[in-house]
Amino acid sequence: MYKYRIACCLVICINFFLCLQTGYSQTAASEVINMVFSSDAHYGISRKTFRGDSNVTGTVVNAAMIKEVNSLPNVQIPKDGGVNGGNTVGPIDFMVQTGDIANRMEPPVQSAAVSWAQFENDYMRGLKVKGHNGLPAKLLLAPGNHDISNAIGFPRQMQPLTDPASMVGIYNVMMRPAVPLTSQTFDYARDKVNYSFNLKGIHVMFITLWPDSAERIWMTKDLDTVNAKTPVVVFTHDQPTSEAKHFTNPKLPYKIAADNTFEDLVSEHYKEGYNAAKDDGATDMEQRGFAAFLKIHPNIKAYFHGNSNWNEYYTYTGPDKDVKLPVFRVDSPMKGKFSAKDEKQLSFQLITLDPQAQNVTVRECLWNTMPADPNQNIVFGQSITVSLKVN
Repeated sequence: MYKYRIACCLVICINFFLCLQTGYSQTAASEVINMVFSSDAHYGISRKTFRGDSNVTGTVVNAAMIKEVNSLPNVQIPKDGGVNGGNTVGPIDFMVQTGDIANRMEPPVQSAAVSWAQFENDYMRGLKVKGHNGLPAKLLLAPGNHDISNAIGFPRQMQPLTDPASMVGIYNVMMRPAVPLTSQTFDYARDKVNYSFNLKGIHVMFITLWPDSAERIWMTKDLDTVNAKTPVVVFTHDQPTSEAKHFTNPKLPYKIAADNTFEDLVSEHYKEGYNAAKDDGATDMEQRGFAAFLKIHPNIKAYFHGNSNWNEYYTYTGPDKDVKLPVFRVDSPMKGKFSAKDEKQLSFQLITLDPQAQNVTVRECLWNTMPADPNQNIVFGQSITVSLKVN
């Protein structure tokens, strides 16, 4: 009995030491949830340079990124004080892609149908990682402004004029209708990609483009089913400030028109003047509705987005500086603000959730730091750990 107590004390001491080393209360690696997050795949355009070549197509670049994602489970995480720090990454449970899968079809860009087929090949057949359950990582998708514009039209000429293939593909994969949509039956006014699920006590929500007044109706109904103490994580395409041109044309008949830049991507009409969107005008009035929504739902604890792409962790405070929402912006393999010019900065994010402690660590994964080496290893860049606990 005495020897047994000594052994128990030794195990406790070792565990305590490990906690000190990693900077948080350890949760077993098998209990964490790993998500890979990328956005703005932009099939249909080319990078100026990539791995010693020029004018490299989106399918080549995205396939190269997916190959690096496939290597991620065996990569060692630094002891950075975050969730699962010091361990190998382990299984990947989800692959998240928040839109602009197909680039907008302004000539000479290919059709959305061709882009969606390339995406299917790279992300659905090329992705080989598996989750903690032993099953292939689940793909989680949201549409981007380019996907939507391809489906409904755009102020400038496109060829063809419309092609909803990527929107139809995203909808069918994520919403799983009893009768799959086709390009002929798809109706953007009706067929929104809004869905949610509970993940070991964390509520994960995907919405279409931006939480405008129409999207917030769906979000409210969804959140009414969630305990107020359950943390909520939102994924969407646009940043919390959105863009003026993404709102609906405020001038009768409220349609996409060649004489302005309103794209009618969100249902809410732009409130701050007819010409403001030409200069990518302010969205303060629109944001105030979202900020008020956050005050009503303080269990919304994190917001992930693409659209304007680079790796960044920041706090959204609203136009009146009266809210605090942790926000995570992710890079694009094709149109990153910095990585488009410097391919060594190409990155995606590894999101590691600890449902027990209700913490999330987001780590930048630099996947092309040695462009000349096709067998290079992923390098971890910036990281941040945020508590999801609801006060």
